[in-house]
Amino acid sequence: MGHFKELLEEKNYLILHGALGTELEFSGHDVSGKLWSAKYLLENPEFIQDIHETYVRAGSDLITTSSYQATLPGLTDYGLTTDEAKAIIALTVRLAKQAREKVWSELAPEEKANRPYPLISGDIGPYAAYLADGSEYTGRYGDITKEELKDFHRPRIRILLDQEVDLLALETMPNFLEAQALVELLADEFPEVEAYMSFTSQDGRSISDGTGLAHVAELINRSQQVLAVGLNCSSPAVYHDFLTGLRQLTDKPFVTYPNSGEVYDGASQTWTAQADHSHSLLEYILYWHKLGAKVVGGCCRTRPKDIEVLANAIRP
Repeated sequence: MGHFKELLEEKNYLILHGALGTELEFSGHDVSGKLWSAKYLLENPEFIQDIHETYVRAGSDLITTSSYQATLPGLTDYGLTTDEAKAIIALTVRLAKQAREKVWSELAPEEKANRPYPLISGDIGPYAAYLADGSEYTGRYGDITKEELKDFHRPRIRILLDQEVDLLALETMPNFLEAQALVELLADEFPEVEAYMSFTSQDGRSISDGTGLAHVAELINRSQQVLAVGLNCSSPAVYHDFLTGLRQLTDKPFVTYPNSGEVYDGASQTWTAQADHSHSLLEYILYWHKLGAKVVGGCCRTRPKDIEVLANAIRP
């Protein structure tokens, strides 16, 4: 640990790994069902590693593990034993590391000199990902308690850290109680961990469950471990208001990786409406950088080519 903080201080940008499930879909693979892309960890893990490699070649500085949908409850519900489920979560780190080492060994010395050695970020998706009902965009979790949310997240965090990830990506968070649970869990049980936390928003003025930016900033400002904060998998249209509002409340670097602007229907597990083509991902990122964005990339419905264009434009 410590590398993420160093890079945030040294670099103007850190480029994120892009969408995983989207790339599986574009490759002709079915990602329907509660496990979504995580089922390929069971059936064809080489598909996952291949996508990691594609993103590293495109220029990603942070390689996000394929553990967003891979949780102990989700995997055991699918029929795995607890030990088998733990092994699958550990596999997500090995696949990311193998991809990093393979691609890095292929790069010319001048390419290596022009970019940081990629870090592995352990992906901690929200409780909503386990529910698989689209609640990443509503934050409606029912009557679950903060302690139950800690119990849900704790085992996956421990496994990812045991596999020596460099940081945690606490991403696509729609629910404030869950954000509180994670911040407290890190402080009380994993105090050495560095992380970033990114939320979803539907209006640019609050996170998806309606919690206002002042509460979000207060929580993040109290944490010594959450080093950057922002939005992911939200429409590009909401980022300006969200970032400008949040900048008045925190001085931490921002994380920005939008979806395409399409809308996810949790019932049918499909993307509807049209993508936002008013600006390219690069144009958005360059603008959001002026507002404080350092950890940047694209989320659902964006492709490796988007990351490549981004990397080619913002690296010297």
